[in-house]
Amino acid sequence: MNSKIVYIENELVSLREDLKNHQLYKKLNSIEDIKTFMEAHVFAVWDFMSLLKALQINLTTVSIPWIPKKNTNLVRFINEITLAEESDVNKDGVLKSHYEMYLDAMQEMNADCSKIEGFINEIINGKDVLKSIDNLEVHNAIKDFVSYTFKVIDTNESHKIAASFTFGREDIIPDMFIKIVDETTLKSNKKFDNFIYYLERHIELDGDEHGPLSLQMIEELCGNDDKKWQEVLEVAKESLQVRINLWSAVEEELKSKKESVLA
Repeated sequence: MNSKIVYIENELVSLREDLKNHQLYKKLNSIEDIKTFMEAHVFAVWDFMSLLKALQINLTTVSIPWIPKKNTNLVRFINEITLAEESDVNKDGVLKSHYEMYLDAMQEMNADCSKIEGFINEIINGKDVLKSIDNLEVHNAIKDFVSYTFKVIDTNESHKIAASFTFGREDIIPDMFIKIVDETTLKSNKKFDNFIYYLERHIELDGDEHGPLSLQMIEELCGNDDKKWQEVLEVAKESLQVRINLWSAVEEELKSKKESVLA
């Protein structure tokens, strides 16, 4: 592995440990808890797609007339990820984006989709992303998360966008959720097939394909430019921190809901 990638990953160990050992995970014990999590996390699922499209715009030709790009490795990489993320096959063999598959899983659990759907409708109708998220009645940590993503996108610097795309994701969630869902299914005889399929697909793509390819993308974009490598590290740290803040907000929401039940 590239020595600079190794350096960055070593520098991120502390933040990754904070994310991996976050107290939120101990509070996720039921389907109701997962629903609360999903209602916040769906905003991260959505804005990941915007990071992806920003990279596709920068690294491939999406304008007319078409012109060849010098780095066809990056073209192939980002187009492969876009194909999977934007038009994957769901459990019923229907082509859907991962965001839409996540919404299906939320609906299967009777989670509240109204805030994310209202937000997307505003954007469809031409409203500004940052103004729309700012006006939405959601936790400030969700607003900060989305705002940070678009702050990175607005730099229009591919290595920074790639840093958030590559290092700002979570790894522990799918395995943990599958365990909770399996236990709930055994106890209640309810099935959550859409959610299980989404999680297993997430594990398959990120671990086997997208994760390693993302690191290659960082290497290609930074090359021997020390300034770019330093900026990648800074964005990676900030991306992990806003993720940790989002987790803390969900933990706070779970605590508040449980206290209101006991009151």
